[in-house]
Amino acid sequence: MAARERAQPRVRCRPAGDRPALYVYGSGTRKYAPVMARLDHANDRTEYQVALQTSRDRGTVHRAYWWPRPGLRPAHSSTCEPTDREPIPTTTPG
Repeated sequence: MAARERAQPRVRCRPAGDRPALYVYGSGTRKYAPVMARLDHANDRTEYQVALQTSRDRGTVHRAYWWPRPGLRPAHSSTCEPTDREPIPTTTPG
């Protein structure tokens, strides 16, 4: 039996100067996370890929979060319309 191919998600991005952002709550702290991309999957699930500064020493890491999810809250929206992009590499699930 052949493996079933997964449908590629619709990927939408906004320019670096006008990205929406989420607050990511964890370990008793709230971290600001700009949204790099929103992925709308064929199964009606939404995934957000964000840039998250975990600490001053480690710098910024990229994480993916399913929406909705406890611990995620909108920080602010964007003023521009998103553009479609090719799927980007998978990030570490968060």
